[in-house]
Amino acid sequence: MISSDGFGRLVVALVTVCGAVASGNFRATSPTPADFVVLHGRIYTVNLQQRWAEALAISGDKIVAVGSEKEIAEYRGPRTQTIDAAGQVVLPGFTDSHNHFLEGSLSLDEPDLNDARSPSDVRQILKNYESSHPGSGWVFGQGWSYNTFGTSGLPDKRMLDEIFPSRPVYLESFDGHTGWVNNKALALAHITRDTPDPPTGKIVRDASTKDATGVLKEDARHLVKSLIPLPSREDKLASLRKGLALANQYGLVRVHAAGEPPDTFGDFFDLDLFEQLRREGHLTVRFYVSRVIDPPELASEELASLENARNRYHDEWISVGAAKFFLDGVIEAHTAAMLSPYSDDPRISGSTLWAADKFNLAVAELDRRGFQIFTHAIGDRAVRLALDAYQRAELANGRRDARHRIEHIEIVSSEDIPRFASLNVIASMQPLHAYPDAGVWSLHVGTEREKLGFAWNSLQKAGARLAFGSDWEVVTMNPWPGIQCAVTRQTDEGQPKGGWIPEQRISVAQAIAGYTIGAAYAGHRETMEGSLEPGKLADLVIVSQNPFEIDPLRIGKTEVILTMVGGRVVYRSTDERSPSRSTARNIPGAPSNP
Repeated sequence: MISSDGFGRLVVALVTVCGAVASGNFRATSPTPADFVVLHGRIYTVNLQQRWAEALAISGDKIVAVGSEKEIAEYRGPRTQTIDAAGQVVLPGFTDSHNHFLEGSLSLDEPDLNDARSPSDVRQILKNYESSHPGSGWVFGQGWSYNTFGTSGLPDKRMLDEIFPSRPVYLESFDGHTGWVNNKALALAHITRDTPDPPTGKIVRDASTKDATGVLKEDARHLVKSLIPLPSREDKLASLRKGLALANQYGLVRVHAAGEPPDTFGDFFDLDLFEQLRREGHLTVRFYVSRVIDPPELASEELASLENARNRYHDEWISVGAAKFFLDGVIEAHTAAMLSPYSDDPRISGSTLWAADKFNLAVAELDRRGFQIFTHAIGDRAVRLALDAYQRAELANGRRDARHRIEHIEIVSSEDIPRFASLNVIASMQPLHAYPDAGVWSLHVGTEREKLGFAWNSLQKAGARLAFGSDWEVVTMNPWPGIQCAVTRQTDEGQPKGGWIPEQRISVAQAIAGYTIGAAYAGHRETMEGSLEPGKLADLVIVSQNPFEIDPLRIGKTEVILTMVGGRVVYRSTDERSPSRSTARNIPGAPSNP
């Protein structure tokens, strides 16, 4: 018998309906009994033909029916398990369209500076880490924000030297484009006042002494980062298990790995690690993987690596099909490529990491071979260069359903906005990057360009397809804070009033679509993923509150009660404080809250 107390409790039970069979209630034409039915839900399907439903049925890894309680009742048989959503909202599972999953998973055991809002916050986090992790080895962490360090946007080595006088330290900025190191690390890297800048990086120096300040921009980071010992295979596997559990808790069913460089953690994103996790039955998130192509030009060994990986990995769970380029840096460090100079320094407009001719040739060759292309382009000049290259590839190779992507798009020229739709280029963006504490960002771009900052609404109105993600470990891979930011463009405290560039806000439905059907389309998976429809994979989440009805500034507090991936329950909440979830532990076969 199904248990339900009417107060939003989530119950899963094995349902026996022998009496119904004996009484002849099942007609000869009744559907084959399902493995699962989800009942009593407020199911938002993201299917334009049937936006809302009450129930759905699942057989194997697929949805077989979506409809009313009465319609889905016909799918219940003696072995059918029932998930009672008890009036809660049910959504398609989320896809993170831009994620650095291995790096993010490894960062779970490192000092995390993402929540630091002042130098004193940073100092306290690092002191706590030093106290709890004594030793002489490297300190590696990430997450510091440029805004934390005033108008300059940059820290220096003095704080690190004080806290870690004898241990080398490397701390990466939240966007992954700037390193912060201490004297010990500079010494190990043999960086002195005479060390030249690498071609695509900058060693920041004291204006008077010319000594390195401890800040390394772009590829200058690797002068130090390359010295950090690589984690062992077992360390990586342990971290990945933690990352997968966290992803399940956040309702993620697929990740687009946005360019894991093979020289950072081993050969091609260590895909054999994911094979091992799959064999063990622990791979609970699907992965679509791209490979970084390094300047100055596309190399034959990179092509061979991509081709070999695509031939080996091309199924539903692990697939390789894309190449990733970095065209520029970031606005906060003046390294994003802009069409006109930075507002706070007219001497600088940023630069591209690729020469246009070499980039165009690389894109055309990869397009000819059928690879999807992800291009990191933050400044408006980099965005234009990417669009130009995609257009050239189309002219050279003919139009196909390539769905090439531009990642980030923090600033875009109004002239280029319509080109996304005309070229069918995906606008792959990360809403939480626009969390409005961007004082340094706004200062650098100026008031006029700022109007098209993170221009989700302008792009969408012009027909562009949006795909949303996190850029984890840059920010949390929890989609709900991103959805809140996309809808409000305000801080959690409601600032600024009315929202930052409020004309670029989008609706709750549009934001959810960016993490579901939009993300599925961006990965060529919209026929099987991204919405709750018969024939699609049974990927769904049940959530703690209705995002369509609550105060938008509370959307980020939404929690996932249950996550199902391909008909398998991979997460259920065990929060005993919440009556609506206190019986969720009865769900069979689901791992516990990590």
